[in-house]
Amino acid sequence: MHLQCRTEKVRFVKAGPSEGEKDCLAAAVVCGGECLHRERRRKMRFTEVENGLLVRRQNEKLRIEAWGTNALRVRATKYTDFTGRDWALEEEVKGEKRQARITIHEDREAFVENGRISVRVNSAGVLFFYRDGKPVLSEYQRDYAGTESGESRCLKILSREYKAIIGEDYSLTVRFESRDEEKIFGMGQYQQPYLDLKGCSLELAQRNSQTSVPFAVSSLGYGFLWNHPGVGSAVFGKNYTEWTARATKELDYWITADENPAKIVENYTEVTGRAPMIPEGLLGLWQCKLRYRTQEEVLSVAREYKRLQIPLDVIVIDFFHWTRQGDWKFDSEYWPDPKAMCDELHAMGTKVVVSVWPSVDKKSENFAEMQELGYLIRTEHGSNQTYDFQGDCLEIDVTNPEAREYLWEKCKKNYYDYGIDMFWLDNSEPDFGVYDYDNYRYELGTALEVSNVYPKLYTKTFYDGIKTEGREKEILSLVRCGWAGSQKYAALLWSGDVPSTFEALRDQLSAGLNMGLAGIPWWTTDIGGFMTDDVDDPAFHELLLRWYEFAVFSPILRMHGDRGPHNIPPLSDKDWGGGHLYTGHSNELWSYGEKAFEIMKSQLELRWSLKPYISGLMEETTRNGAPLLRTMFYEFPEDEKCWELDDQYMFGDKYLVAPVLKAGMKERKVYLPEGVWKDIADGKEYTGGQTLTCETPIERIPVFERM
Repeated sequence: MHLQCRTEKVRFVKAGPSEGEKDCLAAAVVCGGECLHRERRRKMRFTEVENGLLVRRQNEKLRIEAWGTNALRVRATKYTDFTGRDWALEEEVKGEKRQARITIHEDREAFVENGRISVRVNSAGVLFFYRDGKPVLSEYQRDYAGTESGESRCLKILSREYKAIIGEDYSLTVRFESRDEEKIFGMGQYQQPYLDLKGCSLELAQRNSQTSVPFAVSSLGYGFLWNHPGVGSAVFGKNYTEWTARATKELDYWITADENPAKIVENYTEVTGRAPMIPEGLLGLWQCKLRYRTQEEVLSVAREYKRLQIPLDVIVIDFFHWTRQGDWKFDSEYWPDPKAMCDELHAMGTKVVVSVWPSVDKKSENFAEMQELGYLIRTEHGSNQTYDFQGDCLEIDVTNPEAREYLWEKCKKNYYDYGIDMFWLDNSEPDFGVYDYDNYRYELGTALEVSNVYPKLYTKTFYDGIKTEGREKEILSLVRCGWAGSQKYAALLWSGDVPSTFEALRDQLSAGLNMGLAGIPWWTTDIGGFMTDDVDDPAFHELLLRWYEFAVFSPILRMHGDRGPHNIPPLSDKDWGGGHLYTGHSNELWSYGEKAFEIMKSQLELRWSLKPYISGLMEETTRNGAPLLRTMFYEFPEDEKCWELDDQYMFGDKYLVAPVLKAGMKERKVYLPEGVWKDIADGKEYTGGQTLTCETPIERIPVFERM
């Protein structure tokens, strides 16, 4: 390629290297050498590379590549090269899905196209994305060049703004234009009632009950992954959208465009991974409470369910069954024969889950060795401590592969080999005593740069371990947090330690729906919420039943919670071991009186009837990433009203569910989209396209079957 002399119109034309050199040398005679210098500089602005385009401008390298179905990956850095980390984009993409069509128009602009998505890069390096030729997203820049219309601004606001951290990397802000008509969904789980995230400011960080999965689905027909596991924020403002990373070496995001949300989620899970098939025998009742303190307590509960002829699929052994945090073993005083316990439970058809925390008490039998081997999270300054609940603890650094192997070896020996089927990976954010992210460091980098990937690697520890044992089809971990791609490691997320209030129940509906759009289909909650002050309060019983009825139409039906008050004496006066900590009151189906028991038992029978259907949904999500909890617009994207609904949902493609989200509610409105719908309570059929007022007796919530 060569550039004609500056006295003529500037343009790129195709030419062989030798011809280009000759032309520029000739031009230099006229231009005094300036044209040759400029030609060499401008030749490098747009360069076609494998699978994409490389753009050089000032000190930034920008790379745009085809990456999956109708998708592009965008990276930029001010270093000499990219890090090579794929983070969430771990799935291999081959063939035509990695083949971009590149068009370069002189030195003014370039285009990259992959299927239905394309991007235009102007001379200032600003990006404008299109779906089927129509604009869907563009970077926000208010500088002398950069707007889609080409107009200049004097604000000197850049679309990609790097700020150096002295002695380290960069903080990064990336801005995009906002559209008034756009709605935004996904992003994982936040404790708020908002399904549509437009106007929300979201922290990109992991906390108890907050799970940051930075994938957004837009009503304009695109999905956007912020492919960076560090701490930051996403602000979906009316004036512009802004993504920030507090510490990073490069910009990295992925974008897809397609005809509807289902296709967008399918494209996204193609490159980040899909959940495996759920193990058999887990779709009925899970029983849990805070906390079964002894082997005999667990067995007595399971025996009572058997006596009542209520199949119990899973029973869960919660925290502080151990000696100390980080010992990762049963306290033999209260759990004298775990293998015999598991054998009896298995004979009843019940699988066993045990809680594992990543925290390691300094008095643990494993602490000194782990500290010496460098297997623990480090603090940058101040006290050498990351967690302080019931001990002085550091947490294991699962970004270190050797630390992951160490943890699995302990859990295999002390749990799995006894017959424990699955693991409850609690505190998996990890839960810090103080969320000072700038004070913690992992082997993989500073917490500011990498900490959001921690729960994913924590789950991977147990997925890889059990897979190595040859039981690949029997893997599932109940996890309190996750990140983009956690689903492929058989992660069942639950929504954390949420309050026992109707307001919290309302939040969980939005959390579960947005989590599904963020690619994680296995999701559950503590039925009734986690934190209960008075287990005998009739108001709590009402909440429990409404929560239970919602949970029947969710991926996993799981009883759990800390049922106050804490007035049950401990088993031991020691300050450690399995007997010293408090426990909550009973939390079994029969614990809340005869009426509540009959309602929950009837609802459980409904759940059993749904098992074949739910199993089919699990197979579907393995094929294409479809969530089980689906927003109304996911199933009915052409119905504008469905984009406005946030208090009802689809359970798969067949059941419309309208949970009761307020105390004392006697009736509620339900919108039926186009089609024919049958009320499962009385069998009456209705034509879609109308809003009904439905009664909501305490025994049930409105559910309609799509005919």
